[in-house]
Amino acid sequence: MERNRTALVLGATGGIGGSIAAALARHGWQVRGMARNLATARNAGAARIEWVEGDAMQRADVVRAAQGVSVIVHAVNPPNYMNWEQLVLPMIDNTIAAAREADRARVVLPGTIYNFDPATTPVIHAHAEQRPKSRKGAIRVALEQRMEQAAPDIPALILRAGDFFGPGVRASWFAQAMVAPGKPLRRIIDPARGGGHSWAYLPDLAETFARLVDIPERLHPFEVLQFQGLWDDDGTQMVEAIRRVCDGRRLPVRGFPWWLMRLAAPFGGFAREAAEIAPYWRHPVRLDNARLVELLGEEPRTPLDSAVETTLARLGCLDTLPQPR
Repeated sequence: MERNRTALVLGATGGIGGSIAAALARHGWQVRGMARNLATARNAGAARIEWVEGDAMQRADVVRAAQGVSVIVHAVNPPNYMNWEQLVLPMIDNTIAAAREADRARVVLPGTIYNFDPATTPVIHAHAEQRPKSRKGAIRVALEQRMEQAAPDIPALILRAGDFFGPGVRASWFAQAMVAPGKPLRRIIDPARGGGHSWAYLPDLAETFARLVDIPERLHPFEVLQFQGLWDDDGTQMVEAIRRVCDGRRLPVRGFPWWLMRLAAPFGGFAREAAEIAPYWRHPVRLDNARLVELLGEEPRTPLDSAVETTLARLGCLDTLPQPR
Protein backbone atom coordinates (compact mmCIF):
# COMPACT_ATOMS: atom_id res chain seq x y z
CA MET A 1 0.00 0.00 0.00
CA GLU A 2 1.42 3.38 -1.03
CA ARG A 3 2.27 5.68 1.88
CA ASN A 4 0.46 9.01 2.21
CA ARG A 5 2.94 11.79 1.42
CA THR A 6 0.82 14.87 1.97
CA ALA A 7 1.90 17.39 4.61
CA LEU A 8 0.22 20.45 6.07
CA VAL A 9 2.65 23.22 7.06
CA LEU A 10 1.29 25.74 9.54
CA GLY A 11 3.40 28.87 9.34
CA ALA A 12 4.50 28.26 5.75
CA THR A 13 4.77 32.02 5.08
CA GLY A 14 7.46 32.33 7.76
CA GLY A 15 11.16 31.59 7.57
CA ILE A 16 11.29 28.14 9.18
CA GLY A 17 7.86 27.01 7.92
CA GLY A 18 8.56 28.15 4.38
CA SER A 19 11.95 26.44 4.35
CA ILE A 20 10.50 23.15 5.61
CA ALA A 21 7.69 23.38 3.03
CA ALA A 22 10.22 23.86 0.22
CA ALA A 23 12.36 20.95 1.47
CA LEU A 24 9.34 18.64 1.68
CA ALA A 25 8.36 19.58 -1.88
CA ARG A 26 11.88 18.75 -3.09
CA HIS A 27 11.50 15.34 -1.44
CA GLY A 28 8.32 14.65 -3.40
CA TRP A 29 5.73 15.55 -0.78
CA GLN A 30 2.45 17.21 -1.63
CA VAL A 31 2.60 20.32 0.55
CA ARG A 32 -0.39 22.27 1.80
CA GLY A 33 -0.15 25.61 3.57
CA MET A 34 -2.78 27.46 5.60
CA ALA A 35 -2.87 31.25 5.72
CA ARG A 36 -5.29 33.98 6.76
CA ASN A 37 -4.56 35.95 3.58
CA LEU A 38 -4.20 33.73 0.51
CA ALA A 39 -3.01 36.48 -1.84
CA THR A 40 -0.18 37.43 0.51
CA ALA A 41 0.69 33.77 1.10
CA ARG A 42 0.93 32.99 -2.60
CA ASN A 43 3.30 35.92 -3.11
CA ALA A 44 5.48 35.10 -0.10
CA GLY A 45 5.38 31.31 0.13
CA ALA A 46 7.15 28.51 -1.69
CA ALA A 47 5.99 27.97 -5.26
CA ARG A 48 4.81 24.37 -4.90
CA ILE A 49 2.36 24.87 -2.03
CA GLU A 50 -1.37 24.27 -2.21
CA TRP A 51 -2.82 27.14 -0.17
CA VAL A 52 -6.00 26.98 1.90
CA GLU A 53 -7.53 29.80 3.87
CA GLY A 54 -7.66 29.54 7.64
CA ASP A 55 -6.45 30.69 11.05
CA ALA A 56 -4.37 28.52 13.39
CA MET A 57 -6.43 29.83 16.31
CA GLN A 58 -9.62 28.38 14.80
CA ARG A 59 -9.78 24.64 15.39
CA ALA A 60 -12.29 24.03 12.60
CA ASP A 61 -9.95 25.73 10.11
CA VAL A 62 -6.98 23.56 11.11
CA VAL A 63 -9.05 20.36 11.08
CA ARG A 64 -10.35 21.19 7.60
CA ALA A 65 -6.87 22.04 6.27
CA ALA A 66 -5.43 18.79 7.68
CA GLN A 67 -7.87 16.45 5.94
CA GLY A 68 -5.97 13.67 4.20
CA VAL A 69 -2.47 14.55 5.46
CA SER A 70 0.00 12.28 7.27
CA VAL A 71 2.21 15.07 8.67
CA ILE A 72 1.40 18.44 10.24
CA VAL A 73 4.35 20.80 10.64
CA HIS A 74 3.59 23.16 13.53
CA ALA A 75 5.84 26.11 12.62
CA VAL A 76 3.31 28.82 13.47
CA ASN A 77 3.90 31.59 16.01
CA PRO A 78 1.64 34.38 17.31
CA PRO A 79 1.51 37.38 14.94
CA ASN A 80 4.49 39.68 15.61
CA TYR A 81 5.52 37.25 18.40
CA MET A 82 3.01 38.95 20.73
CA ASN A 83 0.53 37.47 23.22
CA TRP A 84 2.35 34.17 23.64
CA GLU A 85 0.57 33.44 26.91
CA GLN A 86 -2.85 33.57 25.24
CA LEU A 87 -2.12 32.03 21.83
CA VAL A 88 0.64 29.41 21.84
CA LEU A 89 -1.04 26.59 23.76
CA PRO A 90 -4.45 26.91 22.07
CA MET A 91 -2.69 26.66 18.70
CA ILE A 92 -0.91 23.41 19.56
CA ASP A 93 -4.17 22.03 20.97
CA ASN A 94 -5.82 22.78 17.63
CA THR A 95 -2.98 21.07 15.76
CA ILE A 96 -3.21 17.94 17.94
CA ALA A 97 -6.97 17.82 17.44
CA ALA A 98 -6.50 18.15 13.67
CA ALA A 99 -3.88 15.37 13.69
CA ARG A 100 -6.32 13.09 15.49
CA GLU A 101 -9.04 13.81 12.92
CA ALA A 102 -6.55 13.18 10.10
CA ASP A 103 -6.15 9.52 11.09
CA ARG A 104 -3.40 10.27 13.63
CA ALA A 105 -1.06 12.36 11.51
CA ARG A 106 2.42 12.99 12.91
CA VAL A 107 2.90 16.45 14.47
CA VAL A 108 6.32 17.96 13.68
CA LEU A 109 7.70 20.86 15.73
CA PRO A 110 10.80 23.05 15.31
CA GLY A 111 12.09 23.15 18.89
CA THR A 112 14.29 25.65 20.71
CA ILE A 113 16.92 25.68 23.44
CA TYR A 114 14.87 28.06 25.60
CA ASN A 115 13.27 25.12 27.45
CA PHE A 116 16.55 24.71 29.37
CA ASP A 117 18.62 26.60 31.93
CA PRO A 118 21.87 27.39 30.07
CA ALA A 119 23.80 27.81 33.33
CA THR A 120 23.21 24.16 34.27
CA THR A 121 22.71 22.48 30.87
CA PRO A 122 25.89 22.79 28.79
CA VAL A 123 24.78 19.89 26.57
CA ILE A 124 21.17 19.29 25.48
CA HIS A 125 20.18 15.71 24.71
CA ALA A 126 16.79 14.01 24.39
CA HIS A 127 16.41 13.47 28.14
CA ALA A 128 17.98 16.69 29.44
CA GLU A 129 15.97 18.24 32.26
CA GLN A 130 13.88 21.20 31.15
CA ARG A 131 14.15 24.10 33.60
CA PRO A 132 13.24 27.24 31.65
CA LYS A 133 14.34 30.67 32.87
CA SER A 134 12.05 32.79 30.67
CA ARG A 135 8.32 33.22 30.09
CA LYS A 136 8.53 31.89 26.55
CA GLY A 137 10.68 28.99 27.67
CA ALA A 138 8.04 27.92 30.19
CA ILE A 139 5.38 28.09 27.48
CA ARG A 140 7.51 25.99 25.16
CA VAL A 141 7.87 23.35 27.88
CA ALA A 142 4.08 23.24 28.30
CA LEU A 143 3.64 23.01 24.52
CA GLU A 144 5.96 20.01 24.28
CA GLN A 145 4.23 18.38 27.25
CA ARG A 146 0.93 18.58 25.35
CA MET A 147 2.56 16.72 22.46
CA GLU A 148 4.06 14.08 24.74
CA GLN A 149 0.72 13.52 26.49
CA ALA A 150 -0.96 13.00 23.10
CA ALA A 151 1.60 10.37 22.08
CA PRO A 152 1.63 7.54 21.12
CA ASP A 153 -1.91 8.05 19.85
CA ILE A 154 -0.66 11.14 18.00
CA PRO A 155 2.98 10.56 16.99
CA ALA A 156 5.28 13.55 17.36
CA LEU A 157 8.70 14.70 16.20
CA ILE A 158 10.55 17.60 17.85
CA LEU A 159 13.80 18.76 16.28
CA ARG A 160 15.61 21.24 18.49
CA ALA A 161 18.10 23.77 17.09
CA GLY A 162 20.08 26.88 18.03
CA ASP A 163 19.79 30.40 16.62
CA PHE A 164 18.64 30.48 13.00
CA PHE A 165 20.42 32.18 10.14
CA GLY A 166 20.01 31.78 6.41
CA PRO A 167 18.18 33.12 3.35
CA GLY A 168 14.74 34.43 4.22
CA VAL A 169 15.43 34.57 7.97
CA ARG A 170 14.93 38.12 9.21
CA ALA A 171 13.60 37.49 12.72
CA SER A 172 16.95 36.28 14.07
CA TRP A 173 19.94 37.48 16.04
CA PHE A 174 22.05 37.29 12.90
CA ALA A 175 19.74 39.55 10.88
CA GLN A 176 18.41 41.81 13.63
CA ALA A 177 21.53 42.36 15.74
CA MET A 178 24.77 41.35 14.02
CA VAL A 179 24.21 43.03 10.63
CA ALA A 180 21.92 45.69 9.15
CA PRO A 181 19.73 44.19 6.37
CA GLY A 182 19.63 46.17 3.13
CA LYS A 183 22.95 47.92 3.76
CA PRO A 184 26.49 46.97 2.71
CA LEU A 185 28.30 45.59 5.72
CA ARG A 186 30.54 48.14 7.43
CA ARG A 187 30.65 46.72 10.97
CA ILE A 188 29.58 43.66 12.95
CA ILE A 189 27.62 43.70 16.20
CA ASP A 190 28.67 40.71 18.28
CA PRO A 191 26.20 39.48 20.94
CA ALA A 192 28.67 36.88 22.27
CA ARG A 193 29.56 37.21 25.94
CA GLY A 194 31.70 34.13 26.25
CA GLY A 195 32.77 31.00 24.44
CA GLY A 196 30.27 28.70 22.80
CA HIS A 197 27.08 29.33 20.85
CA SER A 198 24.83 27.12 18.70
CA TRP A 199 23.71 28.28 15.24
CA ALA A 200 21.40 26.55 12.75
CA TYR A 201 21.63 27.27 9.01
CA LEU A 202 18.00 27.11 7.99
CA PRO A 203 18.35 25.25 4.64
CA ASP A 204 20.28 22.48 6.45
CA LEU A 205 17.70 22.32 9.23
CA ALA A 206 14.81 22.15 6.75
CA GLU A 207 16.55 19.38 4.80
CA THR A 208 16.94 17.47 8.07
CA PHE A 209 13.20 17.74 8.75
CA ALA A 210 12.44 16.41 5.25
CA ARG A 211 14.80 13.45 5.63
CA LEU A 212 13.29 12.53 8.99
CA VAL A 213 9.66 12.51 7.87
CA ASP A 214 10.77 10.31 4.97
CA ILE A 215 11.54 7.52 7.49
CA PRO A 216 8.49 7.40 9.83
CA GLU A 217 8.99 3.70 10.47
CA ARG A 218 12.30 4.45 12.23
CA LEU A 219 11.00 7.23 14.49
CA HIS A 220 9.76 6.71 18.04
CA PRO A 221 6.11 7.66 18.69
CA PHE A 222 7.48 10.67 20.61
CA GLU A 223 10.86 11.49 19.05
CA VAL A 224 12.98 14.36 20.36
CA LEU A 225 16.14 15.13 18.39
CA GLN A 226 18.86 17.76 18.47
CA PHE A 227 20.29 19.51 15.41
CA GLN A 228 23.89 20.42 16.19
CA GLY A 229 24.39 22.89 13.34
CA LEU A 230 27.34 25.24 13.79
CA TRP A 231 28.83 24.86 17.26
CA ASP A 232 30.87 28.05 17.67
CA ASP A 233 33.04 26.72 20.47
CA ASP A 234 34.95 29.92 21.22
CA GLY A 235 32.32 32.48 20.19
CA THR A 236 34.41 33.92 17.34
CA GLN A 237 33.72 31.64 14.35
CA MET A 238 30.62 33.46 13.09
CA VAL A 239 32.30 36.86 13.24
CA GLU A 240 35.40 35.57 11.47
CA ALA A 241 33.29 33.89 8.76
CA ILE A 242 31.51 37.20 8.09
CA ARG A 243 34.90 38.91 7.75
CA ARG A 244 36.20 36.25 5.36
CA VAL A 245 33.11 36.53 3.17
CA CYS A 246 33.66 40.31 3.02
CA ASP A 247 37.00 39.76 1.22
CA GLY A 248 38.86 39.34 4.48
CA ARG A 249 38.28 42.92 5.56
CA ARG A 250 38.89 43.56 9.24
CA LEU A 251 35.45 44.95 9.81
CA PRO A 252 35.12 46.63 13.19
CA VAL A 253 33.32 44.54 15.79
CA ARG A 254 31.15 46.22 18.41
CA GLY A 255 29.64 44.53 21.41
CA PHE A 256 25.87 44.24 21.74
CA PRO A 257 24.49 46.70 24.36
CA TRP A 258 23.28 44.13 26.88
CA TRP A 259 23.45 46.74 29.66
CA LEU A 260 20.90 48.85 27.79
CA MET A 261 18.59 45.84 27.40
CA ARG A 262 18.66 45.29 31.18
CA LEU A 263 17.81 48.93 31.84
CA ALA A 264 14.97 49.01 29.29
CA ALA A 265 13.57 45.54 30.05
CA PRO A 266 10.87 46.78 32.49
CA PHE A 267 9.28 48.70 29.63
CA GLY A 268 8.71 45.51 27.60
CA GLY A 269 9.23 45.06 23.87
CA PHE A 270 12.49 43.88 22.31
CA ALA A 271 14.55 44.92 25.36
CA ARG A 272 12.64 42.57 27.66
CA GLU A 273 12.92 39.71 25.17
CA ALA A 274 16.67 40.30 24.76
CA ALA A 275 17.26 40.49 28.52
CA GLU A 276 15.53 37.13 29.01
CA ILE A 277 17.68 35.51 26.32
CA ALA A 278 20.97 37.03 27.54
CA PRO A 279 21.99 33.91 29.54
CA TYR A 280 22.09 31.86 26.31
CA TRP A 281 24.84 34.17 25.09
CA ARG A 282 26.70 34.02 28.41
CA HIS A 283 26.70 30.23 28.92
CA PRO A 284 27.70 27.73 26.20
CA VAL A 285 24.89 25.36 25.19
CA ARG A 286 25.73 22.59 22.72
CA LEU A 287 23.19 20.23 21.12
CA ASP A 288 23.95 16.51 21.12
CA ASN A 289 22.94 15.11 17.69
CA ALA A 290 23.94 11.47 18.31
CA ARG A 291 20.41 10.09 17.81
CA LEU A 292 19.94 12.24 14.71
CA VAL A 293 23.13 10.86 13.16
CA GLU A 294 22.03 7.34 14.12
CA LEU A 295 18.84 7.86 12.11
CA LEU A 296 20.24 9.72 9.09
CA GLY A 297 23.90 8.68 8.95
CA GLU A 298 24.96 12.33 8.93
CA GLU A 299 23.61 15.77 9.64
CA PRO A 300 23.20 17.99 6.55
CA ARG A 301 25.86 20.68 6.77
CA THR A 302 26.70 23.50 4.37
CA PRO A 303 30.26 24.88 4.74
CA LEU A 304 30.11 27.89 7.07
CA ASP A 305 31.53 30.49 4.66
CA SER A 306 29.11 29.46 1.93
CA ALA A 307 26.17 29.60 4.35
CA VAL A 308 27.18 33.04 5.63
CA GLU A 309 27.78 34.39 2.11
CA THR A 310 24.35 33.24 0.91
CA THR A 311 22.70 34.70 4.01
CA LEU A 312 24.40 38.09 3.67
CA ALA A 313 23.63 38.24 -0.05
CA ARG A 314 19.93 37.59 0.54
CA LEU A 315 19.90 40.23 3.28
CA GLY A 316 21.40 42.79 0.89
CA CYS A 317 24.55 43.21 2.97
CA LEU A 318 27.22 42.56 0.31
CA ASP A 319 28.60 45.16 -2.09
CA THR A 320 28.57 42.51 -4.82
CA LEU A 321 26.54 39.34 -5.15
CA PRO A 322 28.42 36.06 -4.70
CA GLN A 323 29.36 34.14 -7.80
CA PRO A 324 27.78 30.72 -8.34
CA ARG A 325 29.89 27.96 -6.82
